[in-house]
Amino acid sequence: METEQLTEQIIEEFSQKLNANSKSTRSVSERIANEVERICKKSNRIQKSGQISSWQLTLARHRLHKSLHYYKLGSRQGRVDLHSQLSSMVYRHVAPLHSRLSFQARYNLIEDFLQGFYIEVLRAFRREHQVPENYTPRTQLELAEYMAFTEHYAKRRISLPGRYNQQLIVLRAQGFANGQPPETLVDIEQAVEYPKGEEAEVQSRSYAAQQVREQMVADTVDPSEAVLRDRVIAELVQYLEAQGQSDCIDYLVLKLQDLAAPEIDEILGLTARQRDYLQQRFKYHVEKFARSHQWKLVHQWLGADLDQNLGMAPQQWETFLGDLSEEQQQLLELKRTGASEQEISQAIKCTPKQVQKRWSTLLEKAWQVRNTDTKSQK
Repeated sequence: METEQLTEQIIEEFSQKLNANSKSTRSVSERIANEVERICKKSNRIQKSGQISSWQLTLARHRLHKSLHYYKLGSRQGRVDLHSQLSSMVYRHVAPLHSRLSFQARYNLIEDFLQGFYIEVLRAFRREHQVPENYTPRTQLELAEYMAFTEHYAKRRISLPGRYNQQLIVLRAQGFANGQPPETLVDIEQAVEYPKGEEAEVQSRSYAAQQVREQMVADTVDPSEAVLRDRVIAELVQYLEAQGQSDCIDYLVLKLQDLAAPEIDEILGLTARQRDYLQQRFKYHVEKFARSHQWKLVHQWLGADLDQNLGMAPQQWETFLGDLSEEQQQLLELKRTGASEQEISQAIKCTPKQVQKRWSTLLEKAWQVRNTDTKSQK
């Protein structure tokens, strides 16, 4: 899909969602289209998929919906939502390891850190979207675009030695906690470039520059993986909201930041017993979400969809098929062909709700086989 064609598609979808044309709709749409085109060109997975146009639309809509999320919140609530999310991401990293700080002391450090981080994000936005150096969001849509970019920028995963990766904002917070001066937080794009002449000599002496360059040339996370992950999280949050489980959403946000149990207890004001009960309820809803509500999306994200034998190795797949009843084999085959629940219910003579339950049971059986140690089967 040509960039101009994709831009027009984004403009049309923005217009439908906003019910009005913002004067900045075109410029925002152009920036989304250009970014998506750049990502698709850099992603080996997307290039090999043969579905580049489909991925362009998926990535563009992901960014469009994220911008609309902040647009609908409004400038004030949007800032509050973003600030709260980033604060939870850096909560345990913004102070030196094992430091015994009160919640208020840690909160003050977070405020200091995020002020500097917001400045960095604005510089990155100007650079990556090639807008003037004095560019500042002025319309509500531009502000929503900037807040969506801030969230995305913070969550970028930087590859580290040993096939380990970490979110960019966490690396920044760890540098802040260790007392590194701002100049050692080397700009990532600059570190990737190999400068020439005198500049190269100066930069080659910088240990921080060498370290960041090593991190960047390691295997990077494919952007399409991040999109699937964000879609799974967004769908899970919507599901929990529909179930009236707002405390499970709070727990999910904190677990995504890899916070320790005592830190979660302190933030949510829970006793150990209350947290145990919340964990059990959270686990129940996540399993229900993954096995029935959004099984296809979750399995696609895990690399365990039907086209991949539900993530099983050949030996496990043979074991799994051999243990299925005739009806379960028929159900599996119908799912493979893309039959609807109504069509499946007519074929195996049951209600659509019973189809969901039987498919959930089959997925649970697949999970058990997939997670069985192959060695123990021999």
